Amino acid sequence: MKRGFTLLEIILAVTVLALVGTMIYGGFSQTALNKARVEKDVDHSRIVHMALERMARELTMAFVSTHVNPSPDLRVVETAFIGSDHGKGDRIDFTSFSHRRLYRDAPESDQNEISYFVAEHPDEPGVQVLARREQSRIDENPQRGGKSQILVERVQEFNLEYFDPLLTDWVQTWDTEDVLAQPNRLPTQVRIRLTVEDPRGRGQTQTFGTRVTIPLTYALNHANYNP
Repeated sequence: MKRGFTLLEIILAVTVLALVGTMIYGGFSQTALNKARVEKDVDHSRIVHMALERMARELTMAFVSTHVNPSPDLRVVETAFIGSDHGKGDRIDFTSFSHRRLYRDAPESDQNEISYFVAEHPDEPGVQVLARREQSRIDENPQRGGKSQILVERVQEFNLEYFDPLLTDWVQTWDTEDVLAQPNRLPTQVRIRLTVEDPRGRGQTQTFGTRVTIPLTYALNHANYNP
């Protein structure tokens, strides 16, 4: 006499199969979730490091010049290096040789105006971002004009310090336009610290930093050049 499976046996077999399938799916699901988290962390870290590397590259090409029109009314070009202390949202405006032409034979040189500052996200009120401003031509106001773009989102702190070789110490501000500050000279180094929100949330933050050396620490003065 042949016997088949009872209903109870079939139910038990299906239950075991469902449990095994659930465990396998859960393992793959957790692995995929961890993979997505790691990729998000890596992408976020890459964005921050690329912003710091770009800032460092442009700061190494910073310069100021003594060649200005003595009449303020006729002054159309003015170089500067201005670092302002704003607590957790510092700002730096400077002229540099870091401009790259995007189009062949464009009427542009390698000189430009650069700014880095903290601002509110245009589409997300309350969210702070690190922005970069560039103007491909130097004008009479090194802190305005040009176009701005967002480099890093959800910034908690952007801090800059400048090493003054005359004081042999770090200072919080720098201003080549102020005769009582640091006229016609740049800091030998700039220390950058950027704190952003943890991409995983949880109310935590991540801090990144770097230090930049500036080669041209004194204003360009071609009138004193002796071939």
